[in-house]
Amino acid sequence: MSTPQQHARLEKRLARAMSRAIEDFRMIAEGDRILVAVSGGKDSYTLHHLLASLAERAPVSFSLVAVNIDQGHPGYPGHVLGEYMRGRGHDFRMFREDTYSIVKEKVPEGKTYCSLCSRLRRGILYRIATELGCSKIALGHHRDDVLVTLLLNLFFSGQLKAMPPKLISDDGNHVVIRPLVYCAEEDIRVYAAAQQFPILPCDLCGSQENLQRKVISRLLGDLEKEHPTLRANALAALMNVRPSHLLDAALWQKLDLEVARDDEETERAERLLRLAIAPLRSARSG
Repeated sequence: MSTPQQHARLEKRLARAMSRAIEDFRMIAEGDRILVAVSGGKDSYTLHHLLASLAERAPVSFSLVAVNIDQGHPGYPGHVLGEYMRGRGHDFRMFREDTYSIVKEKVPEGKTYCSLCSRLRRGILYRIATELGCSKIALGHHRDDVLVTLLLNLFFSGQLKAMPPKLISDDGNHVVIRPLVYCAEEDIRVYAAAQQFPILPCDLCGSQENLQRKVISRLLGDLEKEHPTLRANALAALMNVRPSHLLDAALWQKLDLEVARDDEETERAERLLRLAIAPLRSARSG
């Protein structure tokens, strides 16, 4: 169990990482009304808690409405989330939409539910955002979600893409933001436990142990045991992309690239050149 000082430092680290992402990608603007999707998991609780704190001190004025979708899972304890949110004075709404039955009907046994479930949920959130007059939809995806998505697309979809920090819907009417993209899942887990958020279980995708997403996550965990900064380095790589060192010919054309520069060799050559001409400059000045 963490001490109050450790908890305060952890909250500060998470808040700083979230604020940096919001600033880097201009996620929040003056007057925004933000729908915060709260599932009852550690990530969405943390997101809402940090955003609510930020709203009290941010240089721009924005408001939050927490929204939960009861997707019809048998025995879903949605009242726990509602009691927690209302007990702390948060603007909270719960909507019942039976996507559970649809997913169970459409997805064959043994296949993953995540894709269809998330598409259905996203469509519902778009509709609710319109009904509530929200300008943004905030989701709780964190750094580790971004990295796992990158590897899933790389290994299984033949695409080099992760999760966008800010996304506009196909019809242009909704903007999705992911303020926690710089936040480590382990930090969120420890923080949520210390805050004693009443976590709700997921009885659909959360019950599928062999999901490719979980396999990739375990792979990263195993690698990180030998290389503790692996995930931090992977995030840094996503923030330091070299398009000319990729093999996307269409991207080369869009960027009007003719040839890639060997940056390390160029920098080394420039250093050697400076060393070479330094004595000449000294001699001339003398």
